[in-house]
Amino acid sequence: MRALGDEELVDAVLDDYRTAPISGRLRATLQLLDGLTMRPEAITAEDIAGPTAADVSDAAVLDAVNVCAAFTILNKLADALGWEPLDEATYRERAVSSLERGYAIGDELLG
Repeated sequence: MRALGDEELVDAVLDDYRTAPISGRLRATLQLLDGLTMRPEAITAEDIAGPTAADVSDAAVLDAVNVCAAFTILNKLADALGWEPLDEATYRERAVSSLERGYAIGDELLG
């Protein structure tokens, strides 16, 4: 089986993180974030413990939850204020710029 390129890996995660070829740590973290985003009222202590059981540090779980909360707030503001999404070229340009400045998933979740 050949290794996926970065873009293919992102596409695989976006298609279904449950079947994407990612580490168990990242999968457990994404599962928690999925629940926080889609079913926040149903989150239990067991859900929060999932990433920790998969060997994700408490600090990494807290970082992931904080980023999730920030994006949730921004999405609600965007919906309420009618913000328009970026066009594809601008989105890609800003993504490259963000990656160059260090906006990336840490090695703890990737490896």
